Amino acid sequence: MSQFPMNFVKPAHDPWRAVVGEFGPTPIPPVAPYSLLTAEQWQAVRNTWPADVPVGITLANTADVEDLTDDLARFSLVALQFPKWIDGRAYSQARVLRARLRYAGEIRATGDVVVDMLPLLARTGFDAVQLRDGQSESSARRALTLVTDFYQGDVHQPRPLFARVPA
Repeated sequence: MSQFPMNFVKPAHDPWRAVVGEFGPTPIPPVAPYSLLTAEQWQAVRNTWPADVPVGITLANTADVEDLTDDLARFSLVALQFPKWIDGRAYSQARVLRARLRYAGEIRATGDVVVDMLPLLARTGFDAVQLRDGQSESSARRALTLVTDFYQGDVHQPRPLFARVPA
């Protein structure tokens, strides 16, 4: 059993839907629960989006997540992108969201996400993942169980191993 729970998102069963198109002051997209907006779309509607309608945001790995500080409580989901599996900037974004900004909603890894990334995704604060086509969910779940303790700290256990109080 993994020490880090992870939700594996299957696109066909995912309630979140990206809103297609660009918009400024007009036209405004229809307000619908589980809308997944880009940062630019969010800026266009943030003052009019109803507080009781779940909304998510998808961010490029070049975005500064601290720019969202004032709006984080409004997002049920933050989807972070891995354009290539070797580009790890989204790990840093997730860690900042969880550790520094204390974001409690879902952080989802999207894009070129492969099985080998799962342990580090979990340790940096991701709790949901949409695997790249061809990747095995069972292998990904197994990857989460291979190492059970880490010398370094992470978002779940911030103290490094040498500084932890024995149980």
